[in-house]
Amino acid sequence: MKNFEERLTNLEELNEKMKTGNIALEEAVQIFEEGIKLAKGLEKDLSKVERKIEILVNKPEKDTDEPNLELFDGVDSQ
Repeated sequence: MKNFEERLTNLEELNEKMKTGNIALEEAVQIFEEGIKLAKGLEKDLSKVERKIEILVNKPEKDTDEPNLELFDGVDSQ
């Protein structure tokens, strides 16, 4: 399977072919079908990445790794 960037470049190339308008109808339909497949696959990959980022952002931090830095150890508050 190609990586994300390669597939995105391929989709962009297909888009350029469609824009030229110098292709037969059957070829245009084939290009369109391939483009739809690529777009759906890329969208699926982006959704996976978004879910991973959401998990990382919402993951609670663990305080056990951080040192306890009390600035006023031993000072009585009045």
